[in-house]
Amino acid sequence: MLGLEMGLARIIGAVTFAVVIGLVMSFIFRKEERDKEVEQMNIVPPPEKRPLWQTAVFFFTLVAILVFANWGAPAAIDRGIWAAIYNAKWWITSALAIALCVILVKILHLKARWIILGAIAVAISAFLANVFIPDAKLAPLVPMVVSVVVLAIVLLCDKNDDENREWALSSWGFAKLILPLLAVGVLTAGFLLGSTHDGIELPGIIPNSWVEWAVGGNSLLSNFFASFTGAFMYFATLTEVPIIQGLLASGMGKGPALALLLAGPSLSLPNMLVIRSVMGTKKTVIYVALVIVMATISGWVYGYFF
Repeated sequence: MLGLEMGLARIIGAVTFAVVIGLVMSFIFRKEERDKEVEQMNIVPPPEKRPLWQTAVFFFTLVAILVFANWGAPAAIDRGIWAAIYNAKWWITSALAIALCVILVKILHLKARWIILGAIAVAISAFLANVFIPDAKLAPLVPMVVSVVVLAIVLLCDKNDDENREWALSSWGFAKLILPLLAVGVLTAGFLLGSTHDGIELPGIIPNSWVEWAVGGNSLLSNFFASFTGAFMYFATLTEVPIIQGLLASGMGKGPALALLLAGPSLSLPNMLVIRSVMGTKKTVIYVALVIVMATISGWVYGYFF
């Protein structure tokens, strides 16, 4: 949608960001890192509970379920593999869910009868949702919610392995920590800059015309404005692409477009709030500043050559 040059520049920029910002943060907080390293040297690592490949398969299955359950509809003219995957997304998700059940029994050593009963409850909820909920987008939410509740109950009731119980409690702890901050951040970002989702555009109190006027050309100021604005704006996955495509059509420079592409998905107001709760204010401020500065410079260099 944005061209090969922009795509390659974003890939190179994102990888470079990760390396450079990591090194700079490590250098700035080198004393703290040295103290942490000394402490880690005195920590006796616990014995390996399971092979690494089992943990990798477990997490891969969880991620794959999220990927296919949220697989978006392809373009109307697409009749290839992406359309085929979309049409079969719930069959693929169901197969992965069955694989997860096997993993829960074989790797996490949960009782098979609990998992079987939980799977039956999820299957019944899926059937009832398809019967009583006509909206095809809302119906899958019912078995997904039931599966999460069932899994949580099974994990909390497992008395044979404290790690399984800790998984459920840690997930709930992170949810309580992140969701309120995420809600406040999304509301604030949406109020200021608007939102685009499922083809619906909701304008914010800052008019788009102001933003388009501010990020034209390829000056350092326009690149900084794009990266600064993008850093505070919330983008749902890939929604930054049609937004930037529209801004480019309205006169946005390629440099500021790349700056927004790099800073926007890397940061957002809810993202900053969550990072601050984990890393602290000082580290968060330095991290945000590094992202904005690097996005500005990257956009300016890209705009100079292209």
